[in-house]
Amino acid sequence: MKKNYFFKFFLLLIPASAFLLLSFSGGNGSALSGSPGDGGNNCTQCHSGSANNSNISITTNIPGTGYEFNKEYDITITNSGGGSRNGFQVTAERDFNNAKIGTFRSTSSDTQTAASNTRIIHTSAGNSQNTWSFKWTSPASEQGKITFYGASVSGNGNGGSSGDQVFLGSSISLPSLSVNEANRLNFEMFPNPAQDNLTIQLPSNSEKATVQFYDYVGRLALTKTIENNKNSVNVSALSSGVYILKVVTGDKIGSKKFIKN
Repeated sequence: MKKNYFFKFFLLLIPASAFLLLSFSGGNGSALSGSPGDGGNNCTQCHSGSANNSNISITTNIPGTGYEFNKEYDITITNSGGGSRNGFQVTAERDFNNAKIGTFRSTSSDTQTAASNTRIIHTSAGNSQNTWSFKWTSPASEQGKITFYGASVSGNGNGGSSGDQVFLGSSISLPSLSVNEANRLNFEMFPNPAQDNLTIQLPSNSEKATVQFYDYVGRLALTKTIENNKNSVNVSALSSGVYILKVVTGDKIGSKKFIKN
């Protein structure tokens, strides 16, 4: 079952001296991805330089329609800073509370996981290259907007901190909600827009369903359980705006746009 998620890849490239890099040539598992959950900490804590937005990329095979729950995907981070000794760290967080989301898995001797598989870093064997590939398993349930944060160090080998630069970049994917046809739930709702009460009409073979309202940033705003004979939802507590309404029953799911007046 595919779900819609907002994905943002926040990428940080830090060229630094080989001398400093070798201090963590086997990878530093501390919180240094630059993410909010890591307190914004990154390798600039130790290395000089100003920020620009180039020389790093993350690619993935997550489809544009969104990822499926609890599924493993390929992730690749590339550092094009031109250094002779390199390293990286990547983590993923839920935007509204900066909690770590999903788990990483190493697929070669060039990478290793840390912090209960919530971050992935290079190894000693992997610090002579500038591209690393690994796996990420998506969460098993709805998590709203998710951001991947990455930091990569590029060493110039001069034995000092001169010439250091910091490269910052970001890209965002906004996949639409998609559900496999076999698992699609067809339902009706009215009125739309609504101010106080919304009626949801389930198919005749669906007796009970969970109704979820997600706001424009993917946060779960309201959850209710309905039945065929009790299918009115009080939405008066919702703020005015546009929501994605999901209705889940058994192994089927349906979604529609809902406007709260």
